[in-house]
Amino acid sequence: MSYLETTHNVYKEAALTPDVGLCCTTNPIWELPGLKIPRIMQEMNYGCGSTVHARDLTNNPKMLYVGVGGGMELLQFAYFNRSKGGVIGLDVVDEMLEASRKNFKIAEEQNDWFQSNFVDLRKGDAMNLPVEDNSIDVAAQNCLFNIFKSDDLKKAIEEMYRVLKPHGKLVMSDPTCEQPMNDELRNDERLRALCLSGSLSIADYVKALTDAGFGTIEIRARKPYRILDPKNYPTDTLIYIESIEVAAIKDPMPADGPCIFTGRAAIYFGEEDYFDDGLGHILLKNQPLAICDKTTAALQALERDDIFFSESTFHYDGGGCC
Repeated sequence: MSYLETTHNVYKEAALTPDVGLCCTTNPIWELPGLKIPRIMQEMNYGCGSTVHARDLTNNPKMLYVGVGGGMELLQFAYFNRSKGGVIGLDVVDEMLEASRKNFKIAEEQNDWFQSNFVDLRKGDAMNLPVEDNSIDVAAQNCLFNIFKSDDLKKAIEEMYRVLKPHGKLVMSDPTCEQPMNDELRNDERLRALCLSGSLSIADYVKALTDAGFGTIEIRARKPYRILDPKNYPTDTLIYIESIEVAAIKDPMPADGPCIFTGRAAIYFGEEDYFDDGLGHILLKNQPLAICDKTTAALQALERDDIFFSESTFHYDGGGCC
């Protein structure tokens, strides 16, 4: 049995019998005017964060969500595009698609604005998306890509890049791990299916995105997730896993490399009202400016004594420059 077959079986079981602890997330449930999320959707929230960000979802964007779970994030996306087929939900597990259809009927009863046909549920593979080129404004996946091994991950990211419109966004939440894992953990197919042993480092995760051509990367959150301890897992050391929320934007790749925002800022405190580096970065006096890691390095190379640089907070919410 391949690791993908194991994953299929794990989520088939989770569709037939909801498993509240399968992928736990500490994110609060969205509370928006008129939005009620059925309890069954909350119980089937098999993600490690959130991919729903209101600032991504203006002007009725066409959306794609891969790995539908119980439909909770699909319902949240539909809140921002209340049109027939405005959101495409894709899954390879028949039982998960059927569970979502049933859950959407409950959502219709609890939400006057919602219609099940707002969501176009399709059976499909993340590595061969049944979606047209350059047709999606916002694509998303939650705790799915970390399951894939390297070659499959590469294909899945390339497929997301293909279907996105220019400047479209791929919004993701996945577990990450900065510590090495032994081969026994890495090769445990069930632990991989449970979003644990496939976790990459943040640097490797970001590189997989930029290798596919995404020119801008935003790391929006970095949070504690799970512990793999020697008493319960085949490891001699305690392994700490975090979850991150990331947006990869289909911007053109800059000649000097991608813009990667990790939550750094620069503050100018010199004698003038502002500092202009002549490359498009204007720092107003005593006003923090979010900057990408590439711009941070360029400004630091100037060796000025009137600019302060924060460390990476791994939280970025827009408003910067690169």
